Amino acid sequence: MTISPDTRENKLLAALPDAEAQRWLPQLESIQLPLGEVLYESGSTLAHVYFPTTAIVSLLYVMDNGASAEIAVVGNEGLVGISLFMGGESTPSRAVVQSAGHGYRLKAQLLKNEFNRAGPVLHLLLRYTQALITQMSQTAVCNRHHSLDQQLCRWLLLSLDRLQGAELVMTQELIANMLGVRREGVTEAAHRLQEAGLIRYARGHILVIDRAGLEKRVCECYGVVKKEYDRLLPARIAT
Repeated sequence: MTISPDTRENKLLAALPDAEAQRWLPQLESIQLPLGEVLYESGSTLAHVYFPTTAIVSLLYVMDNGASAEIAVVGNEGLVGISLFMGGESTPSRAVVQSAGHGYRLKAQLLKNEFNRAGPVLHLLLRYTQALITQMSQTAVCNRHHSLDQQLCRWLLLSLDRLQGAELVMTQELIANMLGVRREGVTEAAHRLQEAGLIRYARGHILVIDRAGLEKRVCECYGVVKKEYDRLLPARIAT
């Protein structure tokens, strides 16, 4: 028995050794993740963890006045809900589906049981957590030190890495909420990227037409994050 091709669209699930894959497969629930769905709110205890395949989930910190900023994105490289196995049970962030698609979920207790086996799953999840922390740290640095154009390029590239195509369905207002900036700033930055021939934007659809150009324009933060994910998350771990 091996993990199914559909579940292998999530890189963490694809990296499971055969024994773990056999235990997990019957417990994984296939779900649709519609745009805007909130998977968990700040301070709540998770009933499930989520493994996106074609969806992207945004982790947001929400202020008391309702303002928010994205601290990380999770797509087919990972899972949503690391607080379950890190011992905190809850987190001050909110998880919202940023790009609609498909995924799988696993009951919280089942994941904790696997983690507590102290086998290959523990090491895989800790490596993923280290990569996610790198993304969060680099996002904070980027938001403080780099231009909005560079931040938008970083955000677009991180999203593209987690999608099958080159098009994102995303309004400028939603991007502004993710980046924690004014909508007008995103409009201006997107216009500059479009004038440079890097993207085409219309009616909530962003089509990247020159990825190489985005990579030349982006700050170092994108490369740091990508390198760490590539280093820490092999295609498959040893049995």
